[in-house]
Amino acid sequence: MGTHITEPLPTPRTAAGRDGLAALLAQPRTALVGLDFDGTLAPIVADPEQARAHPDAVPALAALAPKVAAVAVVTGRPAEVAVRHGGFAGVPGLEHLVVLGHYGAERWDAATGEITSPPPHPGIAGARAELPALLDRVGAAHGAWIEEKGFAVAVHTRRADDPQAAFDSLRTPLTDLATRHALIVEPGRLVLELRPPGMDKGVALREYAREIGAGAVFYAGDDLGDIPAFAAVEKLRTEGVPGLLVCSGSEEVTELADRSDLVVNGPEGLVRLLRSLAAYSAP
Repeated sequence: MGTHITEPLPTPRTAAGRDGLAALLAQPRTALVGLDFDGTLAPIVADPEQARAHPDAVPALAALAPKVAAVAVVTGRPAEVAVRHGGFAGVPGLEHLVVLGHYGAERWDAATGEITSPPPHPGIAGARAELPALLDRVGAAHGAWIEEKGFAVAVHTRRADDPQAAFDSLRTPLTDLATRHALIVEPGRLVLELRPPGMDKGVALREYAREIGAGAVFYAGDDLGDIPAFAAVEKLRTEGVPGLLVCSGSEEVTELADRSDLVVNGPEGLVRLLRSLAAYSAP
């Protein structure tokens, strides 16, 4: 926003990424900036309830948002939780920010402060009721715990005695449970989430990009749940919409890094990138 530039923009490693960055800088007012929350705007912590956006994330977004068509936080969390943990409400400059919660099933608009959502999938209640007994049966899951997410339910193993062993031991029984209730399992960074089919970040991002008529799309994520959003940007590129894919660096998820145009050093690196985009974008 100002004339003092503290850090140059990195160069994307792919030609498509370089085209995407050039489009973002040249015509930012047509651009959609899409961002995951946990691990991207907020550092990963053992207890998701303690996750908060990086302290410089909101100021960086407030500097960039007035220069672009829209900013959308795309998350598996309930929209209200992401808004609260992100500190997005009532921030000057973020009047047109939206949070697409529950993979787009919920939508919070900063302009109104309202959340719109459909009724939950009936299979979630059934799966949730069976989860405690299932965890008791899987001995390696000692220390695993359940996160209620309204439109989804997740099992975390980061606090288990052996997090990876617990994750591996739960994957098949949770998949069986999900199938019985017409749900799917989305694996993540030591978390397995049960949710309805047809809900993913790719669908949410693509539909919102089309809604606003985005001329370019930026998306940053850190986990396996962000792969559908990466795929959506790749598809939009084939339709003539330039895009830039950013991985909020993680040694736990190399697949996302391999598909990205840029890798940054977690939320801190993403904040620096957002600030630089704001500074370098055409007025």
